[in-house]
Formats: sequence, structure tokens, C-alpha cells
Amino acid sequence: MFLLLWGWQSAVDTFTVQTIPYSAFKKHVVAGEVTEIVIEPELIHGHIKLAEKPKDGPQELEFRTVRVEDKDLVDDLEAHDVTFVGELPRLVSRLLIGWLLPIALMIGLWMLLSRRLGAAAGQAMSFGKSPAKLSPTDETGVTFADVAGCEEAKLELSEVVDFLKNPSRYQALGARIPKGILLVGPPGTGKTLLAKAVAGEARVPFYSLSGSDFVEMFVGVGAARVRDLFEQAAKSAPCIIFIDELDAVGRQRGVLMGVVNDER
Repeated sequence: MFLLLWGWQSAVDTFTVQTIPYSAFKKHVVAGEVTEIVIEPELIHGHIKLAEKPKDGPQELEFRTVRVEDKDLVDDLEAHDVTFVGELPRLVSRLLIGWLLPIALMIGLWMLLSRRLGAAAGQAMSFGKSPAKLSPTDETGVTFADVAGCEEAKLELSEVVDFLKNPSRYQALGARIPKGILLVGPPGTGKTLLAKAVAGEARVPFYSLSGSDFVEMFVGVGAARVRDLFEQAAKSAPCIIFIDELDAVGRQRGVLMGVVNDER
């Protein structure tokens, strides 16, 4: 890290300011090519405008040189009309540009990488978690009034809704709610809408996911997701779990497409 900071500071100084010997600086002063300088306790820096434009460089450049003991410096500057001022070292700006800014950039990069690694680790740890989407009690927004047709299905499902609303009345008679309801039909016939309508009418949480979410390449992941799903649902009971495309969990008998190690 410190090597990178040192390289950064060296690169900034190299590309912005040219370091020259003190003897070369005095020659430029005598030649009348120094326009203005700033004198610090240990450093002299300023601008030089060369009399002739060089072939491989700019005519005007910013320079710096280490200050040495020179009693004639001020007289030479005044004799050649060089504007000069004295100044204390700009430690704050140099510290900010040379050290604090790179440190801030590295801290930001480290935080970004840490978040990425943390997110990847979280995904690895949640590999066996259920991807079910939960719609809270008041957010399904669908009732039987939103379902056109399907009158017989709505009539049968209304009993489930009433059981979810008033479970004690049915339990007193020894009745038990169905463990599940199978909705069969072509795509687009309203199966998902009916399931949401039941949750909306009964005002219970609604878990929605696809049957393909239980099928993974690694054996045991699907079973772990099933267990996790029902653990989540038990905490929100009573609730409805809707599994779309349940046939994705099954496999056609007698069809072997090479070596398959999934959980169907």
C-alpha cells in the first residue's frame, strides 16, 4: 500500500512539475527566461519561458529546485525583473494530494470489494434458502371480484376462505382444512389470480414461487429449500403457499437424457 502511495505521489510530481538543478535555474534567471518564482525555506518553484521553443518539449514549463545558500539570489532576481514572493511550505495541500486522496480512494476500493465479497458469501450461505416471494396481508390487492368467470372454482375456494377467516368454527366440528388444492389448466386461465384472490379474501400472507426453484444440480438443495419454505410459512400461519408450474418437479418416466443428477 505504501509503495502504491509513493508511486502515486511521484507520478503526480513528475507529470506536473519538472525538477531542475539549482545551477540550471540560475542560468535561466541570467538568460531572462524565469518569469516568476515562489521561494520557500527549502524549495524554489515557479515558471520558465524559454527564449526558443524546443523541438521535443513545451516552451513554457513549471519547475522546482532545491534551495541552496545563495546571497546573490535576490539581487539577480531584481536585476532580471523576476517576480518573486516568499511562502511557507504548503504542507496541507501536498499532504492532501499526495497522501490523503490516494488513501481515500483505496479505502473506497476496499469497501467496494468487501461488499462484493460479502454479497457473494451471503449468496453461497443462502444456497439452500427458499426463493419464495412473500406478499404481506394487505398487499395482494386481488379478490374474487377481480376474477372473471371461474364461478365453480370460486365457489369451492370460498369454503377455504371461510375456514381461514373462522378456523375455530370448523375445528369445533372436527373439520380440517385441506392440505393443498391443485389448480389444473392451460397457461393464462387464471390459476395464479385465483390463488391471490383466496389470499386477498382471507387477508393472509401469500408465498409465491415456481416449481423449478426446487430443482437444482446438487442433490439435497431442493429438499432444503422445501424445508426452509415451510419454516417461513409456519411463522406466518395462517398463510397460503402458491407453487406455480408444479410439474417441473416431476420427470417423464422412461426418458433418460444422458446422466442426470438433479432431484426430479
